[in-house]
Amino acid sequence: MTDWLLSALVDWGLPLLGIGTFLSCLALPIPSSLMMLSAGGFAASGDLALGGVMGAAYLGAILGDQAGYQLARAAYRQLSDRLTGRRKTALALARAQHFLDQRGMAAVFLSRWLVSPLGPYVNFAAGAARMRRGAFTLGSVTGEAVWVLAYVGLGYSFAASIEALAEIASDVTGLLAGLVLMVGMALWMRHGVRRARLRARQPESTGATPRNGPE
Repeated sequence: MTDWLLSALVDWGLPLLGIGTFLSCLALPIPSSLMMLSAGGFAASGDLALGGVMGAAYLGAILGDQAGYQLARAAYRQLSDRLTGRRKTALALARAQHFLDQRGMAAVFLSRWLVSPLGPYVNFAAGAARMRRGAFTLGSVTGEAVWVLAYVGLGYSFAASIEALAEIASDVTGLLAGLVLMVGMALWMRHGVRRARLRARQPESTGATPRNGPE
């Protein structure tokens, strides 16, 4: 499928790229990052227009984010049952919810490019939690700008080494996602320890009635 998508980019160009980034934001297995790298390479060779590539990828990603957010906001219960039916998906959704709870709008921004595997699930979590649309949109439009500029720009600059670049980018993205999750879990555990210590320090109630003064 990946080979077909990349070869079809030359024929279908910008519409296919926009559809690819749109669907990837809905947690469908579309190699959108690789598509952007390749489209950047095609732009460098003159087969596609660089501005059009960036515009199509960016528009598809923004619309995909909004679709995922709205879908979860409107039909969370039904969507949640479908998403949590598989263990791997349920785990990703739980991590996204925790990431969103800890970071809010920053989580939306960072999950567009730094931990992009969590991006679609952050969309669902934000919609289900009824996060303010303005805050979600601001994190989305800024984060997707970084994502598109980074991948299309790398493809354009290193058109002769796209395969090696794609492998490196995939490894780095996975590493960063793991590191962010580890940090998040460490912060959550530290918060739990602090709460336990505070509870332990609270004096136990003796049940005695305080005196108001000598009778």
